[in-house]
Amino acid sequence: MWSFLGLLTVLQNILPSQILSLLHSFYESLQDLFSPYSYFDIPEFNGYCGVDINELYRDVNLYLNSLNPAAAATNCRRLTLSRSKSSNRISFTVAPNHTVQDTFLGHSLSWTHHVETVQDSLDEKRSFTLKLPKRHCHNLLNPYLNHVSSSAEEFERVSRERRLFTNNGHGSFESGWVSVPFRHPSTFATLALEVQLKRQITEDLMAFASGRDFYHRVGRAWKRGYLLYGPPGSGKSSLIAAMANYLCYDVYDLELTKVTDNSELRALLIQTTNRSIIVIEDIDCSVDLTAERVRKTSNRRRSQAASGKRADNYNNYYYYHKSSLEENNGGRVTLSGLLNFTDGLWSCCGEERIIVFTTNHRDNVDEALVRCGRMDVHINLATCGMHAFKVLVNNYLKLEWHELFDVVDSYIKAGGALTPAQIGEILLRNRGDADVAMKEVVSAMQMQVKNQNHSRREYDEMMMMMSRSPESILLGGGSPENWESSSPGKALGRKRKENGEKKANFLVRLRSLTKSESGRRGV
Repeated sequence: MWSFLGLLTVLQNILPSQILSLLHSFYESLQDLFSPYSYFDIPEFNGYCGVDINELYRDVNLYLNSLNPAAAATNCRRLTLSRSKSSNRISFTVAPNHTVQDTFLGHSLSWTHHVETVQDSLDEKRSFTLKLPKRHCHNLLNPYLNHVSSSAEEFERVSRERRLFTNNGHGSFESGWVSVPFRHPSTFATLALEVQLKRQITEDLMAFASGRDFYHRVGRAWKRGYLLYGPPGSGKSSLIAAMANYLCYDVYDLELTKVTDNSELRALLIQTTNRSIIVIEDIDCSVDLTAERVRKTSNRRRSQAASGKRADNYNNYYYYHKSSLEENNGGRVTLSGLLNFTDGLWSCCGEERIIVFTTNHRDNVDEALVRCGRMDVHINLATCGMHAFKVLVNNYLKLEWHELFDVVDSYIKAGGALTPAQIGEILLRNRGDADVAMKEVVSAMQMQVKNQNHSRREYDEMMMMMSRSPESILLGGGSPENWESSSPGKALGRKRKENGEKKANFLVRLRSLTKSESGRRGV
């Protein structure tokens, strides 16, 4: 052996480097010929410049992190553990010049992590070497690498730290958003929703998240719109947080009052990333989107105006109000800009996005914003049903059953249901004593039922008043003797004003009662 090694040393010193390189290549070819495995190197950078990052190397690194650490530790003698600020879990990587085993379609494969120090430099040259059976190389290589890339993509989506963004009022610049870590604890397991509604939402979200090929095949932008409406405290914000945690998406809270015009709105949309939820809360109160409709109505009326002096008067009226509208609406977000944001050409600037509008009053939102194709799913969040109430009790009090559950169920059926925020506050305040908390909830529901009955009686009385003659409603049944005789004109005007105020108050109260009735009957 020593003689052979000595001979090799002499040959290395005597033979030219070209011949030595040829002998080395011949040796590797001979080794590959008799070896039952094929080897594939995946360097960290493409080419020799070390500038262009090899995405496949990154996918392999993420894929190895997605493997079970305990199983990887049994196959690899040494692992390197780490955790970054942008991740919520501890990750591992194969130590330099060590190998980890893997299986795919019943075949054994292995990854070796090579790290070499560049001569006369502090830089390191990293690469992964894949070893797989030579006989099945053609059938395994492409499917296995596709499996590695898809698993790496899913692992990155789940493990990365999610962010909550809001616009800073400078959307026309490169960075129109500022962000903080998104760590809202709301999930569908803790969300106070009925079972059927919760199942429908989760199934729709999963179908959307896995529907890339479907959306591309039918020629639609990979996005989906949700309209959440209901009274304050019904859980709209909690549902958005649960959706983000369920899909592992970032959240962009868009404040329309900070957006100067439609151009800035488009710039903000371009700056959002894929796999994100774009939220516009209280869409009916964010900006005034009706001025454009008024302008279009004015255009239509102007075209239908008669000729002559009447047309001239109308033209003067139109141009005056047109300039007023443009002055008041100049540099603001318009309805057409928001529609283009949700369903126009600019909405296709990214993929896998969910747009969510919230409102307390569904009827106040323009129908053009909530039609199908823009807001695809409409979710009515109102008061708690019995299943949602049990979820809240389990969350706050850790109770699966209580003797007052039947009483609560009867009050819910009688119209005494409360919003999740109202019930949650009662349970939170009395979380130290479950019996006191349940009794206080029952008392609040009992009071709600009484208020509902009182409102119904007032509603019936008002409906009876409406069946009377218009004179009795306008004048309130008063007689002329009640007018002030000192000034008949002033007294008559004051009387008409009081009657007008009574009528306005009556209509406002009637509308609120109607909304409360519809909200109580909502899901």
